[in-house]
Amino acid sequence: MTLTLSLFLSVFLYLQPIFGDEVKMDSIDPVISAIDGGSSGDLAKFFDTSISLNVNGQQGEYSKNQAEIVIKDFFKKNPSLGFKVVFRSETNPSLISYIGDYQSTESSYKVFIRVSQQGENLKIYSLDFVKA
Repeated sequence: MTLTLSLFLSVFLYLQPIFGDEVKMDSIDPVISAIDGGSSGDLAKFFDTSISLNVNGQQGEYSKNQAEIVIKDFFKKNPSLGFKVVFRSETNPSLISYIGDYQSTESSYKVFIRVSQQGENLKIYSLDFVKA
């Protein structure tokens, strides 16, 4: 009985970090869906009050509303054919970076998303669409 309990506890503790990462990765899913669907409104829900934005060379610090307009224009000119995250980096539990591939009818883009974890919410503080 004790051996079985010890084995179960060991397996649980070993797998706990794996399950923890899945929960964190799931929290970015609405952002991924918004980019994949080309929805500036859904994406803007995750913007911090101000955001560093680089869209195809148009760089600057924008308010949440200004950034939504810039992204809306980008999605209009570059309709989505798909988006997927290819890399995730977590140097600090509250700061996470993602790199993704965005495919449009015109070009391919590398997307760099930097988010901060604020309680239960993710806030995008930096977003880059760079032509590949």
